[in-house]
Amino acid sequence: MAPPALTPGSGPAAAVPPLPLTSASIAVAHEAIRQQIHQTPVFTSSSLSASLPGRNALYLKAENLQKAGAFKFRGASYSLSRLSPEELEKGVCTHSSGNHAGALALAAKERGVKCYVVMPNNSAQPKVDAVRGYGASITFCEPNAAARAAALEEVQAQTGATFIPPYDAANTILGQGTALLELLEQAPKPLAAVVAPVGGGGLLAGTALAADGTGVRVFGAEPAGADDCAQGLREGKRRADVQADTIADGLRTPVGVLNFPIIQEKVERVITVTDEEIVEAMRLMWERLKLVVEPSGATAFAAVRSAQFQALGIQGPVGIIISGGNIDLSKPLPWAKQD
Repeated sequence: MAPPALTPGSGPAAAVPPLPLTSASIAVAHEAIRQQIHQTPVFTSSSLSASLPGRNALYLKAENLQKAGAFKFRGASYSLSRLSPEELEKGVCTHSSGNHAGALALAAKERGVKCYVVMPNNSAQPKVDAVRGYGASITFCEPNAAARAAALEEVQAQTGATFIPPYDAANTILGQGTALLELLEQAPKPLAAVVAPVGGGGLLAGTALAADGTGVRVFGAEPAGADDCAQGLREGKRRADVQADTIADGLRTPVGVLNFPIIQEKVERVITVTDEEIVEAMRLMWERLKLVVEPSGATAFAAVRSAQFQALGIQGPVGIIISGGNIDLSKPLPWAKQD
């Protein structure tokens, strides 16, 4: 018998159905994973604030210091918390070349759950090493969507593992929204706005839901070389494909089916930034904050520095989600001059 098609959020039926996509559900999700995740610190920098025309206070939520080095651990942990004992016994599976793979592998390891990950055969070696180091079983495939789907279907048919989507699922979205929930509690003063990067959209959709009813304005940040979300918002329709050409490898994914309408309804604007702006923001964060931040993780700060954002004239503190810090340090840093 052929295995079921693995669309986002599919897999064996979960014993516990997802909660509604609301800020109240994000509070429930946070309580469920509070003991598993790090409450990551919030950084400030007077010099970075002073460099902005609006001189806004900046509260930077350092998810690069989350377990597995990225916010993805939140969604992975919460997704596991919603599975039945029978599902956990069979394990979990996913497809990812980056942070979701490592996050799910570590979250599964901490619970003694088997994890199976499909990765493209051109995945960065440090990320392969991390997933393998967390104890996951890796299946390599050709770097295209058809090969990935076929490999994942085969893995699920052989193991009965439950598919945990990287971004396009209710539990993933609710888990990711807990980052802003914490930031709202940690910020010394109430936020006027928050900016989060958008690739598949799990983090931005979760951030927008968590901000409901708070008065905090929500913005997305997206590379100009992978701006399907911004284009879709302008056109009023989700773009299913993205021709990605950006240094921010974690943001090369088209925005998810479930995520797009949330973003469309609750996010004021998605601001696009060039790779040059991302690299400059990344360099400043390494220099001033002494934080290891990957390009995707610097994109929100790049957006805050942009003329588009500064022209909005926002008064008051701005929150920034630093989404991750997983970078291949065997290669030159992007601002280093090449011989």
